[in-house]
Amino acid sequence: MQKRKTIMIDLDGVLNMYDGKYDENKLPEVRLGAREFVQKLNKDYDLVLFTTRNNLQAIKWLIENKMDMYFKDVTSVKIPAYIYLDDRSIGFDGDYSKTIADIEGFRVHWKGK
Repeated sequence: MQKRKTIMIDLDGVLNMYDGKYDENKLPEVRLGAREFVQKLNKDYDLVLFTTRNNLQAIKWLIENKMDMYFKDVTSVKIPAYIYLDDRSIGFDGDYSKTIADIEGFRVHWKGK
């Protein structure tokens, strides 16, 4: 049996409606379609929630939103994974000049185009 690949998924801005207004005591509401998204991914991949928030708070959020059963772990540590899914990421394709342009033009999706 082949080992399942791991996907690390960020919490804020990917699974919830984070809009840049950080409140350490309250996590934003779940994003429409997030539950179905992780349910589908979980069929073929091991999922790990990646967040800089308090781990217990993040686990409670997963439980409240009925997604806890799809995640193998919750961590703030970057572990070896097949893919890192984050709203604040740029994929490096080997071209440093293009990457600099991507960095300079970067906008998170929740700020609009």
